[in-house]
Amino acid sequence: MDRVRSVLALCAATVLAVPGITALSSAARAADADLARNGGFEAGLDGWTCTAGSVVTTPVRSGGSALKATPAGSDNARCAQTVTVKPDSQYTLAGYVRGSYAYLGASGTGTTDVSAWTQSAPDWQRLTTTFRTGPSTSKVTIYTHGWYGTGAYHADDISLVGPGVDAAQPPAAPTAPTVGTVTSTSVALSWPAVPGATGYAIHRNGTRIQSANGTSATVTGLSPSTAYSFQITAVNEAGESAKSPAVTATTTSGPGGGDPSDLPAHALVGYLHASFANGSGYTRMADVPDSWDVIDLAFGEPTTTTSGDIRFDRCPATECPNVESDAEFKAAIKAKQAAGKKVLISIGGQNGQVQLTTTAARDTFVTSVSKIIDTYGLDGLDIDFEGHSLSLNADDTDFKNPKTPVIVNLVSAVKTLKAKYGADFVLTMAPETFFVQLGYQYYGTGKWGGQDPRAGAYLPVIHALRDDLTLLHVQDYNSGPIMGLDNQYHSMGGADFHIAMTDMLLTGFPVAGDANNVFPPLRPDQIAIGMPATTNAGNGHVPSAETNKALDCLTKKTNCGPYTTHGTWPALRGLMTWSINWDRFGGWEFSRNFDNYFG
Repeated sequence: MDRVRSVLALCAATVLAVPGITALSSAARAADADLARNGGFEAGLDGWTCTAGSVVTTPVRSGGSALKATPAGSDNARCAQTVTVKPDSQYTLAGYVRGSYAYLGASGTGTTDVSAWTQSAPDWQRLTTTFRTGPSTSKVTIYTHGWYGTGAYHADDISLVGPGVDAAQPPAAPTAPTVGTVTSTSVALSWPAVPGATGYAIHRNGTRIQSANGTSATVTGLSPSTAYSFQITAVNEAGESAKSPAVTATTTSGPGGGDPSDLPAHALVGYLHASFANGSGYTRMADVPDSWDVIDLAFGEPTTTTSGDIRFDRCPATECPNVESDAEFKAAIKAKQAAGKKVLISIGGQNGQVQLTTTAARDTFVTSVSKIIDTYGLDGLDIDFEGHSLSLNADDTDFKNPKTPVIVNLVSAVKTLKAKYGADFVLTMAPETFFVQLGYQYYGTGKWGGQDPRAGAYLPVIHALRDDLTLLHVQDYNSGPIMGLDNQYHSMGGADFHIAMTDMLLTGFPVAGDANNVFPPLRPDQIAIGMPATTNAGNGHVPSAETNKALDCLTKKTNCGPYTTHGTWPALRGLMTWSINWDRFGGWEFSRNFDNYFG
């Protein structure tokens, strides 16, 4: 700080010595301050958020510490902090770096974001840049980073000099949080509001792990059967309060089959149009917001209907002018995975008819899907077989022991993939209601006489893979009326349809009315409700208020309407939508509503 003041004093003296220049008065200079927190890294990484970085004692430019960060893969080893600034004000960002391709910059300025860099700095080199904040800008992010695959860089003595903000006091410490729903991988917390707080921070076992705008949050990514201590701090522009009293919560035993331990307790699933273009426009993988927890690449499609050979061809530039390169696409996938997201290949879709009629087709399916997964480093598979891909033979009346080759071979292929990639392989399915809930009325063609052989045809697949299944998100749209467990027909257009269809999956139901042939319920953490993101995306779109009514009914048993559910399932996993592209087209209303609902 003394060094900065000396430089500023010299600059002020020089300017005032020039005849005719009087704008930079001593009073104006007195208002300037170094707003960067821990710019010399003497307090470790306090104030900084780094993707890869540590504090070292040599080499240092001054003091006893400096930053060392090493880019790796698709990570450029960025370290950043957000600083409170005054609107419409001039600031100077400066710092010292060593190494190849070291950067210093500022974003969120409200005018023009700036940066400075050096291609090679074998010894400490000063980088500096200036910017002016926008008329409503109150926060700016300053950062330093290296470049991919160029080795470690060092940084020290980073400063942001300009007008400071009025002094304020940090808020008081919150009272002890209250523990809510606890799962094998998550703990829900809530606490009373603190006057003067603009946000809150959650601390796990003494370490700050995440922020919250409101007075509740769910901590995810925990280990099963493990005790954790949680504390809350209140935050405003002046700083962070003392920690609240601690509470302890112990997660439940390990997740059920097919549930990766790092999948959020409430997840948002969306399809990304990766191989085609339509009226929703092309969305680059890197531009998918953090709201999305599972991203299904649409679609891998067969070269022929019965060969089992699946290919994934990305959207050509002639159809998608803003399509990224393969290298950029793969790097964006890695970045999403580093942020805890799951990226899957979705097989099928409306135009992708797949029928594994032979064991040879089954084996080709496994080989070709594995190649796609390995090429792009994906987390698993989404089965989106539609149309005539799945149907039943006339004598196939017992869903627990299927005989139809296309079903037997599909189950065998998926189990082979699961065994190959291990316990964290994510498996999801997106059948239409016709293939699932319609099985309550009929299953197969023999026993119930002449019904469509596709009705309920997904039931044997779901049942055979239920221990491997991560998520089932039935498409509750583009559907005719379906009979619920109340023996009433339910139609699209409101919360009632989603409530009735989801209740069937969570309660179980007799297939074709046969009390001796009952499809067992699935776990609530295996269920996401499928909805169109906008009216353009499919028939059956409902407003956000109706979505929330369905969630209220199923997770809290409130706002249920005329249908009476057979239970309450607070662990319901979440929502699926067609699609991420259509949600972007609609101004991100669907994902924003999901984020608001689950906090």
